[in-house]
Amino acid sequence: MPEQIADTQADTLYGPSRRFCVAPMMDWTTSHYRYLARQLSRHALLYTEMVTTGALIHGDTARFLRHDPAEYPLALQLGGSNPQELAHCAALAEQYGFDEVNLNVGCPSDRVQNNMIGACLMAHPDRVAEDVRAMISATGLPVTVKHRIGIDGRESWEDLCEFIEKVSEAGCRTFIVHARIAVLEGLSPKENRDIPPLKYDWVYRLKALYPHLEIIINGGIKTFDECRQHLEHTDGVMLGREAYHNPWLLAGVDTEFFGQPGPARSRHEALRAVLPFIQSELDRGVYLSHMSRHLMGLFHGQPGGRQFRRYISENAHKPGSGIEVIEQAMARVPEPGDAVTVPA
Repeated sequence: MPEQIADTQADTLYGPSRRFCVAPMMDWTTSHYRYLARQLSRHALLYTEMVTTGALIHGDTARFLRHDPAEYPLALQLGGSNPQELAHCAALAEQYGFDEVNLNVGCPSDRVQNNMIGACLMAHPDRVAEDVRAMISATGLPVTVKHRIGIDGRESWEDLCEFIEKVSEAGCRTFIVHARIAVLEGLSPKENRDIPPLKYDWVYRLKALYPHLEIIINGGIKTFDECRQHLEHTDGVMLGREAYHNPWLLAGVDTEFFGQPGPARSRHEALRAVLPFIQSELDRGVYLSHMSRHLMGLFHGQPGGRQFRRYISENAHKPGSGIEVIEQAMARVPEPGDAVTVPA
């Protein structure tokens, strides 16, 4: 019953279901990866890479927000801290057809810190609340926040609760919680994804303390068994690196978490479904290597998978490379008609 209540809230109050999400990842969750992911799962909520407000306001807005309708449900993640700029970009998210707009309060890189973007904002809960309030006033889309459980110097349970309470009072009802602190001085962004210890129990405690909020757990999750365990305590799970490096994992999501058949019966079938999209992008002048890099994990662990990756690596970058490179790489993988099995 609690799971049913959470799902109903997600569908009616908070927009798209967040029972299973794929995390926003810089350079990885591009439109080309998302199109592949959507051939594997119709229901997983996908997120864009973080896009800064400055890029949207002063750059090529249409290019940054371009996506295919086949990618829905799709959320736009914004990086910024100026309320007026975030409000403007939240309105753009609605204009361009996104299903949710998310504020990044979790990225630990020095570059974004210098612009008051990402995890450093956890030191300024009043500022985040002001940002959220401005975004909500500018759009009818759900406004969500993705954050850490703390940062160095503000890593107590009380600090985390203060953050949640102030931001929720501003109107945010969905918090996507990476269950690690971010160490802003002394660790690289990569180290911040591994070194600070995971504290899943803190995320569970948040849901227990604030049952009216939608709490999504993120950080280090790799298997469906782990997802099932987390869903006993939270409203949804978000996977990042595992969903990128092993995208076939997504082929079991619709059956396991939404009770619906998935769209692809085999890896080959999923890849063939992507080929027309790749061709349309080639026709627009996009280089094959910019797209093919997102396909490299599709045959992870399969006979011929190494040959598939090697052929693409050796040929996709060549001038004039086209769809035939993908077809010839795929031909190197035996096609056993591998039916979808729910990963453990």
